[in-house]
Amino acid sequence: MIELLLFGSFFLFLALGIPVAFALGLSAVTVLITTDGLQVLDVVPSVMYPSLSSGTLLAIPFFVLAGIVMQHTGISKRLVDLAFMLFGRFNHGLAAVTIVSAFFFSAISGSGPATVAAIGAILIPALVRKGYEKKHAVSLVAASGSMGIVVPPSIAFIIFAVVAAEFGSISISRLFIAGIVPGVIMAVAFFVAALFVPRVREAAGLPSRSREAVGAAGSAGAEGPSTGTGGATAVQSTAGGGGSGETATATATGDPITILSGGPADVISAFVKAIPGLLIPVIILGGIYGGVFTPTEAGAVASVYALVVGVFVYRELRWRDLPKVFLESGVSTAVIMFIVGVASLFSYVITVEGVAERVSGAVLGITDNKFVILAVITVVLLIVGAFVDAISAFYLFIPILVPILVGVGVDMTTIGVFMTVNLAIGLFTPPVGLNLYVGAGIGRIKLEEVVRGILPFLICSIVALILITYIPAISNWLPDLLGVG
Repeated sequence: MIELLLFGSFFLFLALGIPVAFALGLSAVTVLITTDGLQVLDVVPSVMYPSLSSGTLLAIPFFVLAGIVMQHTGISKRLVDLAFMLFGRFNHGLAAVTIVSAFFFSAISGSGPATVAAIGAILIPALVRKGYEKKHAVSLVAASGSMGIVVPPSIAFIIFAVVAAEFGSISISRLFIAGIVPGVIMAVAFFVAALFVPRVREAAGLPSRSREAVGAAGSAGAEGPSTGTGGATAVQSTAGGGGSGETATATATGDPITILSGGPADVISAFVKAIPGLLIPVIILGGIYGGVFTPTEAGAVASVYALVVGVFVYRELRWRDLPKVFLESGVSTAVIMFIVGVASLFSYVITVEGVAERVSGAVLGITDNKFVILAVITVVLLIVGAFVDAISAFYLFIPILVPILVGVGVDMTTIGVFMTVNLAIGLFTPPVGLNLYVGAGIGRIKLEEVVRGILPFLICSIVALILITYIPAISNWLPDLLGVG
């Protein structure tokens, strides 16, 4: 049976410790050789190359470059600074700062792990100093970072639009807009979860709640190592103990983040400094929906804008740093595109061998109840997301699941958003949740400890997922309101 051979060999290779990308390719080749012999292997390059040469996928290296440049330019520091000004003085304000900062940076990076890396070294020490156990601090940052693939611009939405195109019409522009409201719902869910996380102690010795929260980033910051991404770096206190009305933190690069006492003038100052970062999603989305450029061109514009901001506005990106930035973005892009190539081969086998049709027929033969099917698929994707990254999962399951969902009346926008949110939860679900590994590295804590603190965020995010799945208006309302087709 082809289905058993294909998926059985895939999970066997995973169990043997083979990376997901290679497991996908090897299982696809195993089926091809078994069914048609060695001579059929000439189909491998003929499938992989066209899948990589899609003009739409050209947006990925541009958005990757833009995100990495932003990590090197201090954008994350200024976004966190603004969030502190707005929310740091309130009870549970630091949790809100973490979530809002993650939301802001998600609208820049399009990546979950990049978001965790950008804000983690600043906020994990701050949360610990505020009284959160380190496992809960890391869990909050890791969970909040999952919004990176839901809030536009999202690399996951680009992949979904490309893979699902043959099953129904869906534009990247519509998916981008459709991700905004679900992203907000996820943010609210994470904040609710944070309310139930106990704090072991309150920070002491600082004169105001807002300064207390920010000064925390300093005194515990020695624990925050460099992430290796060039973006988020360790935080150390440079603040005096007196009543100067301000608290300063500094990154390992020596660039200070000064958080003032939170008056109107300080809020305005923080907002002005954050404007270049805040303008990025405005430029990207405004340009797309204003008809100025396509999503692919938007990625190029974002990259150029990021370079201009880093070199000429903030002046934190030096010319001699550019080769390192381009190399880092090239490596990250190569990893993504290799996954796309081998996953497209896996998807090709699913289609050519009739796996999708047989699975679809079997499911619909058992039940055609839309709500039951959505529930079953949600459980499947939550399990798969704990082991497989979003890109691979899309190529694995879109050919199988999209025809089933379309057949029971689920629209393509809802499918795209609900699948993406499912897989976003996988980013902080053990055992393979990538955000957990990034957060644990920054917080210098064992992964096993982080896993013990993730449960409240996992539960609340699943509640948000249920709402997004069963209320299509959550995904469709804003694009319909804006007339985005």
